[in-house]
Amino acid sequence: MPVIVPIIGFVLCGAAIWVLLFVVVRPWRSAIPQERRRPFGDSNKSALSSITDSTVAALDKSIGGGPYSPKRLEEAGLRIPPSNFLIIMIAATGVMALLGLVLAGVGLAVILAIVTPVLGWLALALLADRRRAKFDKQLSDNLLLLTGGLRAGHSVLAAIDAAAKEAAVPSSEEFARVVNEVRIGRDLEAALADTAIRMKSDDFSWITQAVQINREVGGDLAEVLDHVGETIRERGEIKAQVKSLSAEGRLSAIILVALPFGMVLMLMLVNPQYLSALTSHLVGWVMLGMGVVMMIIGSLWLRKIVQIKF
Repeated sequence: MPVIVPIIGFVLCGAAIWVLLFVVVRPWRSAIPQERRRPFGDSNKSALSSITDSTVAALDKSIGGGPYSPKRLEEAGLRIPPSNFLIIMIAATGVMALLGLVLAGVGLAVILAIVTPVLGWLALALLADRRRAKFDKQLSDNLLLLTGGLRAGHSVLAAIDAAAKEAAVPSSEEFARVVNEVRIGRDLEAALADTAIRMKSDDFSWITQAVQINREVGGDLAEVLDHVGETIRERGEIKAQVKSLSAEGRLSAIILVALPFGMVLMLMLVNPQYLSALTSHLVGWVMLGMGVVMMIIGSLWLRKIVQIKF
């Protein structure tokens, strides 16, 4: 067993490096898709390339609407195929499981193998939340760009296009997407409403409603957007105040949730036999299950307490 573990570790590390170099990094070398660079296909494909392409295509089809779906990657701002991200998570799970096996045995290996995909999902959720928060923060400045374009005589779509060129990421990406969708035949109101839903922005939904009402009854859209911008700025000030007042509660919630997991990892590294009673008897497994349920309930309770709606 002591000889087999390092060999398995070297094999998994080599496989992870190979996947990273030849599957994940390779598609990023060119911004133009391979289908456009080689419209008639690649007749010089090797057997290994064919197997890799078939595997990636099968992974893309199997992902669907799962936790690593194209929609979630897009919301997080990651411009990589879902199959590449899934391969990264599989490689990371294997490496972390092997690390846990070497450090503390099968128990830590199983825990790390379960925790690693969950951490990947949480990372996507965190990136998506940060992207949405950045979009909301930029919205008041982007409204000034929109109203400036409207007062200069541009149409709504032209003003959005100008804002897409001047705004920062992620607002520029979302505005450019709206413009491109309208240009290929989608209705402007539907494109704006879809953006508000995708970014989970109540403020942007107000802008969508203002544009819709203006297209139905007419009026000065720039003036209406000025009033909407004032409301958005006031809401932003209230959000910042609420965030500062609830910072202590959110930090306490993070510490209380992370403390049991940190203690378990520390005990498994320092004295693995100390926790063996929990995994060697039925009563121990029942206690672990009850602990997990209580942790979930407590986490949801703390989240409700620190989340203030206004």
